[in-house]
Amino acid sequence: MLNKTFSLSQESIDLEDKYGAHNYHPLPVVLAKGQGVYVWDVEGKKYFDFLSAYSAVNQGHCHPRLVNAMIEQASTLALTSRAFYNNKLGKCEEYICNLFGYQKVLMMNSGAEANETAIKLARKWGYTKKGIPSNEAIIIAVERNFHGRTIGIISASTDPDSRNNFGPYMPGYQIIPYNDLEALETALKNPNVCGFWLEPIQGEAGVFMPSEGYLKKSEELCKKYNVLMMMDEVQTGIGRTGKLLASDHEDVKADILILGKALSGGMYPVSAVLADDEVMLVIKPGEHGSTFGGNPIAANITMTALKIIKEEKLIENAAKMGEIFRNRMNDLQKKSSIVTLVRGKGLLNAIVIKPTEDGRTAWDVCVALKENGLLAKPTHGDIIRFAPPLVINEEQLLQCCDIIEKTILEF
Repeated sequence: MLNKTFSLSQESIDLEDKYGAHNYHPLPVVLAKGQGVYVWDVEGKKYFDFLSAYSAVNQGHCHPRLVNAMIEQASTLALTSRAFYNNKLGKCEEYICNLFGYQKVLMMNSGAEANETAIKLARKWGYTKKGIPSNEAIIIAVERNFHGRTIGIISASTDPDSRNNFGPYMPGYQIIPYNDLEALETALKNPNVCGFWLEPIQGEAGVFMPSEGYLKKSEELCKKYNVLMMMDEVQTGIGRTGKLLASDHEDVKADILILGKALSGGMYPVSAVLADDEVMLVIKPGEHGSTFGGNPIAANITMTALKIIKEEKLIENAAKMGEIFRNRMNDLQKKSSIVTLVRGKGLLNAIVIKPTEDGRTAWDVCVALKENGLLAKPTHGDIIRFAPPLVINEEQLLQCCDIIEKTILEF
């Protein structure tokens, strides 16, 4: 039996290795089913999911309302392209704009597409509204950012894995340190700057949070120098940090808001860019779009996903569960010599792992966590990000904390 189940897992791993591009390094587990906070592998072993597909599955795996929304629309009308109107998109656009407080939304598919859309919007606004000379617009980005992997995006990255051997890079960026207001103001003084592009919490960098007040002061500086604040909340938005948006913790409203991932509860690729008329309407017909962007299935699922977040009080739950989780991890840090730091907001958290004397790293901790029934993934070698679905309850969370503590203390 063991050989048979092992071969089921290994067969899937071998097929991906043989026929798929080697652009990911997954943990050695082959998942076949998900429900709520749980996933099951092909041999039937059950795990707590503490990655949530990089915070896409905030509403939990296979939420029945999302499944029904998809089936209902898929069996009626799936795709028209934007050559025609459909009866779902306008309702979805109205719902999103009212929920987030913007006049316009442009729906796309992936987070990278949404960020590319934001780049185009900021540049077009810079030329047509701010009066920047043609082809001289600058977007300020920050060190350790992660906005996606297109050429346009990695041109602003400082991550060698994202950049190396993919040049030449797109011009028009200035990179400054994150969480440095002095550097920001110096950069903003350039009259050719059209946008300041950042994450409110740097998720891929290891849940790195800026100093309190950084986002609010950045917003004020952008207004002072007539520059658009471009806020990437693809990973941090939709309730993940205990607020609807992570920028809500400082009462910041970006000029361009970028959303994705949990916008559809992980059920379907959906992203969105929100802005008011002065910014959004610089894009004219034929200048930007997507065949699948704003399709009826995406619209139906998105409205349902956002209603679940509000109606099931998942924002409040993320705030409450996050406090409990960080308290337990802080207690663990006192007991363990390899946990050197705990940080996070809501249910987006991370611990920093010091390599053991025998050379084991955060990767090895994650493999051990898998063996003990919890799935998480390291980032940047020494950091483990913990981000369970927002539907997790206190009993489940405490069970997970016990697994993490047991695993760490065994190291």
